[in-house]
Amino acid sequence: MDYGICPTAFQQSTVPPQFHHKLSVIFDGIDTQTACADPGAYVLVNGRQLNAGDEIITFVNRNLEPMRGYHVFLRALPKMLQARPHAVAIILGGNDVSYGAPPPEGQTWRQIFWDEVKDQLDTSRVFFPGRIAYRDYLRVLQVSACHVYLTVPFVLGWSCIEAMSTGTVVVGSATPPVREAIEHEKNGLLVDFFDTTGLANTVIDVLSHREKYQKLATAARATAVERYDLATVCLPQQMQLI
Repeated sequence: MDYGICPTAFQQSTVPPQFHHKLSVIFDGIDTQTACADPGAYVLVNGRQLNAGDEIITFVNRNLEPMRGYHVFLRALPKMLQARPHAVAIILGGNDVSYGAPPPEGQTWRQIFWDEVKDQLDTSRVFFPGRIAYRDYLRVLQVSACHVYLTVPFVLGWSCIEAMSTGTVVVGSATPPVREAIEHEKNGLLVDFFDTTGLANTVIDVLSHREKYQKLATAARATAVERYDLATVCLPQQMQLI
């Protein structure tokens, strides 16, 4: 390798130090002009219209699996929905495995953890649209009142930055590299990856005090534009490197 790019400082830190002089930290970049707030946004899920302003909790994985905290989110969900009787959850993602270990043969992580909690909540308030078109995915973020982003120390998913860019309040895991993007109580909220009670209580507080947390959503949008925009920040840095 003559030279390399790492999207996050965390990824750079996993490379032996003697090669760090060959690496630049430049995020991939997202389109913040497309991933932006839309007060009039709505989505149709299972025949039900959900609008921006409703109590909507969102969670996104390319595939629903433990490395991205799917099990943690589901285990926290019953408490969230019990405390907020008008809240609903939209969970996006496929049934395959992107990163971690495969589930037992013939099963999916989605179903394994759903079976664990489904008797503890009103299943009519939890939606699994599966994998959807990018524009529809952005609409889900635009209607979100609170987006949960969890990951073990690993690559930072674009969905974290896209959620910030749409101006929703993001509750993330206090793990590298999420801490690079989200500063607790500045542009989002951080919880311990394994703390299901803390996650539930944090989301409940966000839904209970929407105006109180609006400043975090505004700051999140500013962070996405200033640090992660493709056209104005990341692509120019990549081109300059070349």
